[in-house]
Amino acid sequence: MTHRVAENNTMGRDFVVGDLHGQYGLLMEALDRVAFDKSRDRLFCVGDLIDRGDESYHCLSLAFEPWFHAVRGNHEMLAYRALVEEKGADYFLWLENGGTWVFKQDKQHLRQVLAQALQCLPYACEVPVGNSRVGIVHAEPPADWSDVESEDEAQQRMMVWGRSRIERQDQTPVQGIDVVIVGHTIVKSPVWLGNVLYIDTGAFLTGRLTLLPLDDVIHRRVG
Repeated sequence: MTHRVAENNTMGRDFVVGDLHGQYGLLMEALDRVAFDKSRDRLFCVGDLIDRGDESYHCLSLAFEPWFHAVRGNHEMLAYRALVEEKGADYFLWLENGGTWVFKQDKQHLRQVLAQALQCLPYACEVPVGNSRVGIVHAEPPADWSDVESEDEAQQRMMVWGRSRIERQDQTPVQGIDVVIVGHTIVKSPVWLGNVLYIDTGAFLTGRLTLLPLDDVIHRRVG
């Protein structure tokens, strides 16, 4: 699946959270602070659920929760290539980049769970917020939001691995969408580039996990 469009949430609130990287405890604390109601509220995540944190398996398992909606990050893709496709070079690259939590898991079971989880993690997600539309990708959106539906491998790799926009400090708005929220690149605090909001505050390093109501994101952008 390349692109998922969420239904309007008429019952509760919608939130977005930055890269989890195995920080399950931090996430639960953040949800408690906002009195998150799993029966009514929804949580959207910019990906990188796993690696660099001991609770990576718990974070990966969130992909199966009805209230949790994430896009795939580069760490999910790297783990998939390492475990499911069994690419030898990628296995060692994954371990070097935080995949050592695999040593505490049953590898065959984890392989199955990861393959199933990837079916729940599209490259891009779109969420209606009032009269606005919020897009979510892990790393870098295309110049025109309609291109998230492309199955071009280079386009998909950019959405999972890209950093050219933030490296150039490119303020050009993404066309065809009101706001895009991304992670992947660690920032001290959430930062806007055009209509793209970067929210990965490096929870595995800093202990700071950014959780924002989508209503607030829209109001800040419009305001």
